[in-house]
Amino acid sequence: MSYQPSYRAGSGTSPLAVVSLVFGILAWCVLPFLGAIVAIVCGHLARSEIRRSPVESRVEGDGMALAGLVLGYAQLVLCVLGAFVLVAMMVFGFTLWGWH
Repeated sequence: MSYQPSYRAGSGTSPLAVVSLVFGILAWCVLPFLGAIVAIVCGHLARSEIRRSPVESRVEGDGMALAGLVLGYAQLVLCVLGAFVLVAMMVFGFTLWGWH
């Protein structure tokens, strides 16, 4: 009686989850606004792909997609806050220093 180890070949990691994580990291290093948008879109697509995959061949990478989403949303919030601060400094700063 020979013992054959049974294993199932997994589907692997979702490529969209990897893209989300990579662009989430790039959003903090190289591409502040664009990288955040790509990380958010790919992160949501990856999580929906992972949830829709059948149980027998489960696609992995939910943690990477979630990390890409967190990095992307954090960078996007900082970009929007930075834009508001820049506009406020231009509007209120010029009037405070007498520039019209």
